[in-house]
Amino acid sequence: MGHRANSVKEPMSDSKTLKDLQEMVDAFAKERCWERFHAPKNLAMSVGIEAAELMEHFQWTDPRENVTTQQLSAIGEEMSDVLAYLLRLASVLEIDLENAFQAKLVKNAIKYPIEAS
Repeated sequence: MGHRANSVKEPMSDSKTLKDLQEMVDAFAKERCWERFHAPKNLAMSVGIEAAELMEHFQWTDPRENVTTQQLSAIGEEMSDVLAYLLRLASVLEIDLENAFQAKLVKNAIKYPIEAS
């Protein structure tokens, strides 16, 4: 059985842009022929499911508790899952996530001015 080239390289130490990450997750899905499963509904549901898995790490905890190094690693993995599905959803819907995010920050700055804080 031959080894197939892969879009994911280890370790990844170079700083990546949001576009780079989006291209990586798109290539990951394409290499595995997962595109047929990535309808917007499925991806949006997956964002919610992974966000719930992230919340599980904080369920029933005391807000004053410190998060352990081991917990941080697991939390980072769940956050990465949420990000991967968001990036994939943006690709499928052809949404420029960088521009959408910046526009939303501007909208929030108007809605929640510093003076009112």
